[in-house]
Amino acid sequence: MIIAFSGVKRQTSFITGASEESRTLDRRFTKPQVTLKSLNKLTVSELAELSEFSKSYISQVKNGKRPPSQKLLDCLESYYNPSPHISNYYNLFIQSRLAKEITPTTMRFYKMKLGRFLNDIDPDKAKQPIIEKFLLQFVNPGNRHLYYQVIKTFFRWREEYFNLSNPTKYLKAPRLGKLIMPSLTQEQVNILIDKVDNIRDKAIITLFTESGLRLAELTNIKPIDIDWQNKTIKVLGKGNKEALAPFGELSARYLTQWLTEYHPNGNIWGLNQWGIVSMLRRLEKVTGLPCNAHTFRRTFACLLRKAGVDTMTIKDLGRWESLEMVQRYTRSVNFQDSLKFYKPPLS
Repeated sequence: MIIAFSGVKRQTSFITGASEESRTLDRRFTKPQVTLKSLNKLTVSELAELSEFSKSYISQVKNGKRPPSQKLLDCLESYYNPSPHISNYYNLFIQSRLAKEITPTTMRFYKMKLGRFLNDIDPDKAKQPIIEKFLLQFVNPGNRHLYYQVIKTFFRWREEYFNLSNPTKYLKAPRLGKLIMPSLTQEQVNILIDKVDNIRDKAIITLFTESGLRLAELTNIKPIDIDWQNKTIKVLGKGNKEALAPFGELSARYLTQWLTEYHPNGNIWGLNQWGIVSMLRRLEKVTGLPCNAHTFRRTFACLLRKAGVDTMTIKDLGRWESLEMVQRYTRSVNFQDSLKFYKPPLS
């Protein structure tokens, strides 16, 4: 990574922390000692490029024939205690996410949200009120909360890697309204299945609904991943965690028919992720029904809950990390169940 300091470029790596130890040690010395150590670490050419002084002058300073000027001291101070440029913050943060092997979808999420924030706010000047004002521009509570999560993660990373203050340390998360999130009824799923005119798309819709698969999980299914006897599919979920997803008789029937027609040389669909998304968007336009992977995943949870499956079991079947998400998805079901016992007090 190329980092610019005082108009000069230097090759360095903040991820490895190679220079952090030397900076920490240097701070224990007084300024003249820091300068002496710094001068001895850098060549005449490097110092000349850094400070924009002549090599002759730098050579005399290194040999003790002339004292270092204030400008040279300031350049050395900036060199050993750098304040990275915003673009370097962004690039290094994204690099750190890659090291954590996050999914491509999550990476796009970070790039979009963090890119927008850093385009508006200089992180070196950001204070809690400035960040709060930035968040308030987003009317949708869910979107505001997503920005909050990204900003919070970014500043925690910045604090850890650069030992800089964290303006989000006491920033409270925006309140999320307890909205009833849209899902489909069994009748609506059947309408979608009947509307598509090929076996592949019927298999996709059915498998989404019966397995609660995420988009990436469904896209990447290969023939070897399917256990026909136990009706499970091996998937690679969030955090590259292998797991099993169940499927039912209807999915098995459509999958069998499709794989009789199509002989895959990759995933079983012959479509990439965006091909599947495009198909679902066309179907939504034709039917007027919400038709995306998130809606199918919520539908999976709600239909199981209506069938009497407890939320803990649904969590395990759907490979959710927390019970809270399942409870959010099935709030509408809990209300409908309670509504059955409702008796108007005045009627």
